[in-house]
Amino acid sequence: MNKSCEEILEYLPEYETQVDKFKESLLTNLIMLSEIPAPTFEEQERTRFLLNRFTEYNLLNCSEDEKGNALGIIPGKSRDSNILVVAHLDTLFPSNVDHTITVQPDQVIGPGVGDNGLGLATLATLPMILEKLNIEFESNLILMGTARSLGPGDIEGIRFFLDNFKKPITAGICIEGVKLGRLSYSSIGMLRGELKYQVPEEYDWTRFSSVGAIVNMNELINKILEIPLPRKPKTSIMLGSIRGGTSYNTIPTKASLKFEIRSESDEMVEDIAIRIRSLADEMTSMTGAMVKFIEMARRKPGGTQFSHSLNKTSRAILEHLGVTPRLSPSTSELSAFIDKKIPAVTIGLTNGERFGEMDEMIQIEPMKKGIAQLIALLQAVDKGYCSEN
Repeated sequence: MNKSCEEILEYLPEYETQVDKFKESLLTNLIMLSEIPAPTFEEQERTRFLLNRFTEYNLLNCSEDEKGNALGIIPGKSRDSNILVVAHLDTLFPSNVDHTITVQPDQVIGPGVGDNGLGLATLATLPMILEKLNIEFESNLILMGTARSLGPGDIEGIRFFLDNFKKPITAGICIEGVKLGRLSYSSIGMLRGELKYQVPEEYDWTRFSSVGAIVNMNELINKILEIPLPRKPKTSIMLGSIRGGTSYNTIPTKASLKFEIRSESDEMVEDIAIRIRSLADEMTSMTGAMVKFIEMARRKPGGTQFSHSLNKTSRAILEHLGVTPRLSPSTSELSAFIDKKIPAVTIGLTNGERFGEMDEMIQIEPMKKGIAQLIALLQAVDKGYCSEN
């Protein structure tokens, strides 16, 4: 770590103290954003809210693109380079659930507050924090709420932006609400898919082995679990969700299984996907029902090395804050940066519990460390301390 970067680290305690003064503004943005329903492909209201915040602080080029991304630019003094900071707009929760957020003295509770209400709130509050702290950058700071990120969105928003933005990007920072200490700089090979079992209306229930969708889906699951997985490259199959049936005494005609294949090898992901697709075709042939294999999202493995300056600096900042870095690969927006060969990291801002549940909880106190981390990392990138050149 060079001497100049050490000077940034020395400012971290002061950043923590100063950031804490903006807690009320941060929490206000957190509540307002989190209470706006935003399932994937329905992020429009959050996009408008974020753009209003960007406009209030006179960011340049405040706009929404064709995919629904919300964009604003804090101009740099030289304007020769660009740092892209992103947080995804969409949430796991459908519009018809109660999005009421509860604030207690030490925590915030409600659907999506950690994933990714806090990330968006930080994006909305960051221009004010930087202005009040008199922090300026040589680089342009591009702030963007990305649409169509989760599940079937397949990070379409960030991919569209990177495909069409013609100026060079020095580095990318993806901010997630949780967990503080999270540090991702690589992506693992991944395929998210869904198997849909549908019995046709004219189905002959006198046919041998006509037991309904759930029993046959269970048989299909057992066959998936029998697929041999290598130790190297590290590979896994996650069965995440199963649904089927309507009543106690009605033969189910529909069932669905959501799954994820992960591997360090893209070839292994493809091989397992072919096997599962073949099992679905076999079940269709055996039962006469229609079993569809639907690919929802795909990622390729890649990323920067452990020793890359951006990653070393990110670890040093966390350690200086007294936070142990938790290194893990990511399948989020980081993958889009990796595909474009842009150095990038994903960081977390606070701690919490019950992620993905209606009563998801995040802690208020660690937020100041999370945002201090972000400010220091932005300064390090801006000053060239994270460049390999």
